[in-house]
Amino acid sequence: MTPESSWFDIRLATTPEDLLAAQRLRYRVFVSELGGDGRLVDHAAGLERDEFDPVVDHLVLVDTRRDVASLDHVVGVYRLMSDERARDFGRFYCDSEYDLSRLKASGRRLLELGRSCVDPDYRGGSGMFLLWNALADYVLDRGIEILFGVASFHGTDPAPLAPALSLLHHHHLAPGDIRPVALAEGYQRMDLVPEEALDRRGALLSMPALIKAYLRLGGVVGDGAFVDRAFNTTDVLLLMDTQAMSARHRRFYEGRGQEP
Repeated sequence: MTPESSWFDIRLATTPEDLLAAQRLRYRVFVSELGGDGRLVDHAAGLERDEFDPVVDHLVLVDTRRDVASLDHVVGVYRLMSDERARDFGRFYCDSEYDLSRLKASGRRLLELGRSCVDPDYRGGSGMFLLWNALADYVLDRGIEILFGVASFHGTDPAPLAPALSLLHHHHLAPGDIRPVALAEGYQRMDLVPEEALDRRGALLSMPALIKAYLRLGGVVGDGAFVDRAFNTTDVLLLMDTQAMSARHRRFYEGRGQEP
């Protein structure tokens, strides 16, 4: 254990303080940093929240040196929704951006990942790695077969995103039998640069770190990006088949490998 990791605790949020601190972190990242907004965002209190929060699990990374009473102790968060909870609730979050009918019809055990973020002061350290290890435990304990969720590029102009989106389209499309398709109202085609003209290295350099990490673990994407103007992002839907991981990547995901 590194000195930094000894400061952390990782748990499912079970108290009002944990949930409020997670929503406050999401506000700092998604609203203040990235310019997003939403119907239930509480600007006065500095909370990014929505109707899914009461029915999902929140996996939180806590800096034990921070004061719980001040609600700044959560420095990383993942929001997790199983297919059972989605059926009870009526939908996944991603249903608002993608047609998931093929994925739902697959009969596989699904887990939707969302609202993933880390406090700016903790990026590049061990925090995200610890979150992923805890997520791996959650996945393995519940027999999850496919992980999925939207990952975002900042901004809604497709021009600067064209190389990265094109790389995803040409090399990382999900199999057709489970491939989600972006809904027409926000659909942005991703094959913007012909494969033969694509600068693959430059495209990778322009891609958010979280998306690159999923690709290294065998992640694939749906058909089309979705332009989310409320959150000032262009979203892609990432999927990862936990059974199809290579042995090396699976060892990492179970916490025995190296940080990506």
